[in-house]
Amino acid sequence: MTAPFGAPLLIANPHAGNDRGEVLRAASAALHERGFEHDVAETTAAGDATRIAREAVLGGRRFVVAVGGDGTVHEVVNGLVDPETGDPHQADTVLGVIPGGSGGDLARTFGFDRRPELAIQHLLGDTVNNFDLGRVRLTGLDGQPRTVLFANIAEAGYGGTVTALAGRLPSRLGPARYGVATIAAIARFRLVETTVRLDNHELTEPLSNVVVANGQFFGGGMNVAPRALPWNGRFNVQAWTGRPLDVVRAAPALRKGTHTSRPDVREWNSATVVLEGPPLVVEADGEVLGTTPATFDVLPSVLRIKL
Repeated sequence: MTAPFGAPLLIANPHAGNDRGEVLRAASAALHERGFEHDVAETTAAGDATRIAREAVLGGRRFVVAVGGDGTVHEVVNGLVDPETGDPHQADTVLGVIPGGSGGDLARTFGFDRRPELAIQHLLGDTVNNFDLGRVRLTGLDGQPRTVLFANIAEAGYGGTVTALAGRLPSRLGPARYGVATIAAIARFRLVETTVRLDNHELTEPLSNVVVANGQFFGGGMNVAPRALPWNGRFNVQAWTGRPLDVVRAAPALRKGTHTSRPDVREWNSATVVLEGPPLVVEADGEVLGTTPATFDVLPSVLRIKL
């Protein structure tokens, strides 16, 4: 059996989280059992998934599946679409997602957060949906201008600082790295006078965090952007005016998606976001990208996602 879009290429990071390649093996075995033709490529270093995805679609492949956490999805979409032009390398490219690793929050938005044996069901058939990507232009960690795509959610401020600290902690701590970094970052971060420019609004005030959301979930299941729709051509944007400690205390509300009623959270929908002011650390899809100033825009329906 072959998919209507051709045999998919499964791209996986076998070292994501504590997975050790188990999700890829289970997914591939389940596809073999159904006689579903597919190919597999495993990454060995950072950036491999981007290179493999780019080479695959430039070679004519139309169906690429990211197997892993949000970091794997992040790398794959940056290989499927040219960040500078915003154009896909191959017309009508279809993205599939099988969650694994320590993240998988984008998968939750689409209901893909299932065991591999069940998650592969969405790869079958021909049902797809338009899928937006976010793009950010910012200052890279090397001080040079950088343009990067993201699939799920970006943050600037306290959330970026937490991600940067977590990345410097020993990997053997696993998901606990983020808990440690969340507490450690409280003492390191102060409110920063930040200008936020949106399609129809502008504000300048001290902020702890700015969320630019394409998807709904981050941080292992927190429903940070319950009104985000990754196919409507707009971001869900939130500006937090509370202290970092207030953000931490809001965790129960974040889990439920009820935090947007808090007085220290402002919320808008916008296709563009410009952040200016003293440098804030920017992360997207769990990857530290650089610092503000930063300009975000939506690439509407640039890919199709397999449902």
